[in-house]
Amino acid sequence: MSAPTTTNAWAENQRIPELSPTDVLVKLHAGSLNYRDLVICQGKYPRKVIEGVVPGSDGAGEVVAVGPAVSRFKRGDRVVTAFYQDFFGGAAPTEANSDKALGGSAHGTFRQYGAFDEQGLLPLPSSLNYREGATLSCAALTAWNSLNGLQYLKPGDCVLTQGTGGVSLFAIQFALATGATVIATTSSNTKAEKLRRLGVHHVINYREEPNWGAKAKALSPQGLGCQRIIEVGGPKTVKQSLQAVAPGGHVAMIGFLIGFEKDEDHPSFLEAFSRMCVVRGIEVGNRTQFEEMIRAIEASGIHPVIDPTFFHLKDLPAAFQYQYDQKHTGKIVVSIE
Repeated sequence: MSAPTTTNAWAENQRIPELSPTDVLVKLHAGSLNYRDLVICQGKYPRKVIEGVVPGSDGAGEVVAVGPAVSRFKRGDRVVTAFYQDFFGGAAPTEANSDKALGGSAHGTFRQYGAFDEQGLLPLPSSLNYREGATLSCAALTAWNSLNGLQYLKPGDCVLTQGTGGVSLFAIQFALATGATVIATTSSNTKAEKLRRLGVHHVINYREEPNWGAKAKALSPQGLGCQRIIEVGGPKTVKQSLQAVAPGGHVAMIGFLIGFEKDEDHPSFLEAFSRMCVVRGIEVGNRTQFEEMIRAIEASGIHPVIDPTFFHLKDLPAAFQYQYDQKHTGKIVVSIE
């Protein structure tokens, strides 16, 4: 069977370019949404975005053709996409890496077929299906980097997460598999029950407990605080995160769900000094970390938490609205079958 020459990319047909020697043509079966996708659509994304970009950074599919110099994959292999196509190692991506970020500076995954350099793909974990694999590229790797990027999480450590979005839920699963104590904040008792079913040790409803940072520290083992804080809210929640961190702990600054605006009593850099902690900006992770994470998923039997609402590629605007309205628990997956 010859390789296809056109692909349906959300709302339009696009011609598939001729494969270069190191390119891999992937029939994409599923993709997933991230908050980043919404920000790009709103024109607020602080990184490079090419005009008319195909959205989506996360995808999973099957290899249907390979260039003559490809050695990492063969036809029929199941693969997942890397967010940064050429970020192989190191603490943080460079500006050059940012020029190859799927769904922003490079065409993304919400299309039937995509040609990717072989270095920008990884093997789909053998224990996961395509829909599950499509959640790994951004949220899962960000969570893994947050927990293990500077220093590996240990059994007995304490992790604090915020909400029920993809990064937080992956962090919960990775932390529990490590043997850590997990504390989570949420906005409703319904979501709190879902977190408890996932195995979270302590859940704090931040609407009922505005000083949730101090509460989390009190709930941590020996009341010493949390070794890892998954900070997804932004300027308006970081003060509470710093209240919860243990000396020597890490606060992973990941997102800005509550906005960019600085709060009136936003903590200064001296707050990190006084609490003897590390505050670290996280932007996904490198391919070496991705490979570590895949091994951990296969070894621990972790399966991503996927929102039960089903979306197809033609329903992508509805999926975006569903994410914008924050109706989801876990990852929103879009089928591209």
